[in-house]
Amino acid sequence: MQPPAIPANEIERLHVLHALAILDTQAEERFDRLTRIATRMFDVPIALVSLVDTNRQWFKSCMGLPVLETPRDISFCGHAILGNDTFVINDASKDPRFLDNPLVTAAPHIRFYAGRPIRTMRGFKIGTLCLIDSKPRVFDAEDLADLNDLAVMVENELAAIEMATMDELTDLSNRRGFIMLTEKYLNYFTRHHVFATLVFLDLNGFKPINDTYGHDEGDRALQAFGKGLKLVGRSSDIFARLGGDEFVILLANARQHEAHIYVDRLTTYLDTVRQQQRQPYQLSFAQGIVEFDPQLPKSVEQLLVEGDALMYQRKKSTALLHQPHPAIK
Repeated sequence: MQPPAIPANEIERLHVLHALAILDTQAEERFDRLTRIATRMFDVPIALVSLVDTNRQWFKSCMGLPVLETPRDISFCGHAILGNDTFVINDASKDPRFLDNPLVTAAPHIRFYAGRPIRTMRGFKIGTLCLIDSKPRVFDAEDLADLNDLAVMVENELAAIEMATMDELTDLSNRRGFIMLTEKYLNYFTRHHVFATLVFLDLNGFKPINDTYGHDEGDRALQAFGKGLKLVGRSSDIFARLGGDEFVILLANARQHEAHIYVDRLTTYLDTVRQQQRQPYQLSFAQGIVEFDPQLPKSVEQLLVEGDALMYQRKKSTALLHQPHPAIK
């Protein structure tokens, strides 16, 4: 058996997937309608909208299977997202990559597979619309075109979610997406006694960047900051632009002292980028750090309010430190 390779853009791909806040959500008719149509159109017993997560493929819509996820290392969809075209296996029992795969040797006894990669608005391949049959079959050019048409409909539905939950400029979650995703995380952390830490960030001196260098440069600065948040963090963390020059991170399975380490690493990263790119300005920030205790759980909104207040206190005290002292007469 050949496990699927990891895409070159895996870290960014997972950030975009997680920012959609769609994993482990309830079934929705808009997706189920399309998989029902697929089973009828192609006369197959199984059709899926599959999302490829870190270690699993999870099914947003599942027609014909009794499970909602399978391990990524045995998934066909993990292979499908590596290419740009529809990935077709006519008879898996004769393909050296899959002939001893447990999904082939045992239920659902896959023989035929066709998976068309599903892309986000920015082109990240996060999963597939796929067809599965227990019998070998041929998939011709007309079939490929029909599956592509259905996949475009799936992408349109995902685009609606993306526009509602993601910040277009930075590819981070927006406020709504952050709250939706973080609520699920905090419920899990409470049940399993996992600590987490929220870091509320506000850029220092951002207005002068817009005033001096123009709004296009201001947008590039926001994009660079968002990129830094993700590069310094982990795929399990949640990153969001709340609006303007305010950002927030939920560091999963992390205590407050680890959040300070993250902040130090982010500062170092921004300084390094400034020197390498010879930026005429320096991106810096004030932060408010709030720890989530699973034994005394707080809501997302409570954490944001506390983080914002702590950030403001820090920004205010920093401003006072930099005020000129009155001359001594």
